[in-house]
Amino acid sequence: MIYYRISYANPLTFYLQVELTLDVAAEATAPLELQLPAWRPGRYELQNFAQKIQKVEVANAATNQPLPYRKLTKDRWEVAHAAGCKVRVRYNFYAHQMDAGGSWLDESQLYLNPVQALMYAVGREQEACELTVDVPEGWQIACGLPQAGSNVLAAQNFDHLADSPLIASPTLVHEQYEAGGLPFHVWVQGEADVNWPRLLADFRAFSEEQLALFGGFPVAEYHFLNQFLPYKHYHGVEHVNSTVITLGPAELIMSEGLYKELLGVSCHELFHTWNIKSIRPAEMQPYDYSRENYFRTCFIAEGITTYYGEYLLARCHVHTPAQYFEELNTVLRKHFDDAGGENLSLADASMDLWLDGYKPGVPDRKVSVYHKGALVAMLLDLTIRQLSNHARSLDDVMRRLYEEFGKTGIGYTEADYVRIVNEVAGRNMQAYFDKFIYGTAPVLEPLDKVLHTVGCQLLVGENASASEGIFGFRTVVKNARTEVTSIWPNSPAAAALTVDDEIVAVNGRRVDMNLQTLLSSGATSYDLSVFRQNRLLTVTLAAAPGSRFGQRYAVDKLEMADDAQQRGFQQWLGWDF
Repeated sequence: MIYYRISYANPLTFYLQVELTLDVAAEATAPLELQLPAWRPGRYELQNFAQKIQKVEVANAATNQPLPYRKLTKDRWEVAHAAGCKVRVRYNFYAHQMDAGGSWLDESQLYLNPVQALMYAVGREQEACELTVDVPEGWQIACGLPQAGSNVLAAQNFDHLADSPLIASPTLVHEQYEAGGLPFHVWVQGEADVNWPRLLADFRAFSEEQLALFGGFPVAEYHFLNQFLPYKHYHGVEHVNSTVITLGPAELIMSEGLYKELLGVSCHELFHTWNIKSIRPAEMQPYDYSRENYFRTCFIAEGITTYYGEYLLARCHVHTPAQYFEELNTVLRKHFDDAGGENLSLADASMDLWLDGYKPGVPDRKVSVYHKGALVAMLLDLTIRQLSNHARSLDDVMRRLYEEFGKTGIGYTEADYVRIVNEVAGRNMQAYFDKFIYGTAPVLEPLDKVLHTVGCQLLVGENASASEGIFGFRTVVKNARTEVTSIWPNSPAAAALTVDDEIVAVNGRRVDMNLQTLLSSGATSYDLSVFRQNRLLTVTLAAAPGSRFGQRYAVDKLEMADDAQQRGFQQWLGWDF
């Protein structure tokens, strides 16, 4: 057994005190090595949590004598003479990151993602762990781990511990519902006036829909750990039998917009209990917390989950089709917001999460595994439905993945996924993979085609912004300066402007929150005065007749749909046309 203790002396400093105690066998010949994770599952980038570690001390717990140690890497420590000792490691951890993957300490709560803060003994990751949370009497602890005693949590191994966030607080609110005969816990930290009957009914509906889809649940119970914050925020992270969701502002939690976000992220994170926590890529069996875990299938882990996270809310009648289409339209807008999809495949974008996947990056370089991943998941779902006359769907692919890999603990490969898709579709789907997973083929026309089979269509609207719609560039106003932020490739702007140009005048007229008006006179060209690297230039912006940029796309029902299309709509969404 490996023992951990979390405590704090002064919450105003944000520093937690961490203590790790373990016995080292007398016959041990190799030094004891301690590793702090460099990343966390659910966000595939190195985050270097060792930046938050202060004042490491190592001692023989029996004698209280210090043990010499040294750092081997930025986040690995070596204790050379630990054989036969009960080793005690103490250090401070800076808990001042309030998001779904972070940790936080103040007078009102202790919130911990153990993967950030707890070292593990290299080679002993499979040993059972015990975590004691030293908090004031009367505080509750919300966590997916079982309690072995008062404020003592038990984990099967380090992976189990690392993947089990906790909130300790005197003001936690707890409610519970049942779905599929299993308990689902909803915890709330924060000042929010929650409509519990509505929330529990909606959560039960999407939980039951997911349980019916997969035909079982990988865990015995589930915990939604909600941090409702007093400011605007949105984030969620999946865990083995729980999720942390940070959302705000708390007083608006039941407003239409924010409640919609709560339902969407909660449904999404619950789906991850199967898709990534249970159905896991072979490259992550097991996780290696010390380095990048490259995998090319994040379009499955995140893309399919993004699709189902909103789609199932319509299918279980928590959302209407119109509400679902609003969410689809947001995904479409985000995907078509730049030309990155023309330059990087989804498979390569999965790898590049470890490079710059969570940052804007350089212009038009990359594509989102979340947004394009969701669109090609919908394309695959509707294609399988069309081929089988709705006898089969993407549901069958996910069930097969769960049966073959989720229940067995075997990691799946790209080839496994391709094989199952082919078998469920009843035909060779290599063209789909070559175009949309491993290639950069446009998705608009194929999406519109399959949407027609379910009584829907993809509508194209012009961009109302003259600067973007006609000339192909976007701006932002910062400190009264109108600056170019992005430019569409092969647009009129690409021949005249560059990112970071400050536009000061159009045809001699000063630009002051009036750029769109100045560019909307209908002229074929405009002279723009710009500061570029602090030099004043005049450039000519000439329209390209017939060309438009930054179009807006939207899904909607067909005005006229035949019987087959109306049946398809009902079979896909579960609503009458």
